[in-house]
Amino acid sequence: MDIIVQKFGGSSLTTKEVRDRAINKIVDIKNKGYYPVVVVSAMGRNGDPYATDTLLGLVKPIYSNLAKREMDLLLSCGEIISAVVFVAALEERGYPAVALTGGQAGIITDSNFSNAKILQVNPKKIIDFLHKGKIVVVAGFQGITEKNEITTLGRGGSDTTASALGVALNAVEIQIYTDVDGIMTADPRIVPDAKILEVITYHEICEMALQGAKVIHPRAVEIAMEKGIPIRVKNTFTDAEGTLIIAHDSRKTKIKNDRIITGISYIENVVQIKVNISSPSTKAETELKVFRTLAENSISLDLLNILSDVIIFTVQESEAEKAVDLLKRNGFDVQVRPDCAKVSVVGAGMRGMPGVMATIVEALNKAKVDILQTADSHTTISCLVKMSELVNAVKALHDSFDLGY
Repeated sequence: MDIIVQKFGGSSLTTKEVRDRAINKIVDIKNKGYYPVVVVSAMGRNGDPYATDTLLGLVKPIYSNLAKREMDLLLSCGEIISAVVFVAALEERGYPAVALTGGQAGIITDSNFSNAKILQVNPKKIIDFLHKGKIVVVAGFQGITEKNEITTLGRGGSDTTASALGVALNAVEIQIYTDVDGIMTADPRIVPDAKILEVITYHEICEMALQGAKVIHPRAVEIAMEKGIPIRVKNTFTDAEGTLIIAHDSRKTKIKNDRIITGISYIENVVQIKVNISSPSTKAETELKVFRTLAENSISLDLLNILSDVIIFTVQESEAEKAVDLLKRNGFDVQVRPDCAKVSVVGAGMRGMPGVMATIVEALNKAKVDILQTADSHTTISCLVKMSELVNAVKALHDSFDLGY
């Protein structure tokens, strides 16, 4: 049984016309002899009647401290509504279909409400329905605990649902449908000549997603990568081939040339924090106290540098005030630089390749962009820049690595 899991995001479900386009994608797969398993998000975006943010808005103005268990019950409704509407649309076209909640589809999670992790998937019910000739439509973003409590999977939860089902069903491919033609070398709103990537590796797309690209959630990629299930990011509204996400060892046969850099991504609204170390004798104690204080208050750090006389790191703007207040109350000498952005160059080809950093520095210097801080890994080099210089930085790096080929 050759199964393809197809996930449709909220923008692919908003109107009957749009849903018909999504159904055409499902019918096409079925007519080619595959067994489609469909995962749906809540319909539309904030302001649309059944979108997740709209449902959230029903209770937030009334009682902002609603328990996460009850919040998950509410938020799971958006995807269930989508699944039932989608089944109705399929049946109207003459295709027998069945809607399943995440729990009915066999998705078992831990009890971390609002950000649950999938523990196991039992796809027996899905397989039984496929054998009966049904198209199975699963409500994404949700699961159920071993004690039958409904949970939601956090940001990117429907992508995660699709990947988990793809792995459990040993799918031929996982298809993530969205409103763009695939994964691009940069944000086309900033770089008009950004190109669609035909192929990208699991590791590269995880890095791009972690560094700000929003096409697919990294957790979904990591799940598919465990079993080597290919993911294809496609557009509901066009017939473009999209971007294929595969393992590194099979990539060489899929591309025409070897590229050093795959793409440029960015994260806005970043704040740089410097903590001065008063003397060498207190360095170890200061480091431990700074990191423990922030960790105990669930503040995530990025772009971390530890020097002899200063600790430098970044946080998201939403956490900056809390972080600075905590550090000052603990007696630390703190300097803050607001209004920053993190720009990252991502590519598996840079591993062991000299001159990448030199190209980055030269490009940003020519664009008159100040580099405030850097960090790197085997596949990523990130630079902290002023928010006002973000657009110039992305354009300069995209041009310098000839990504608009």
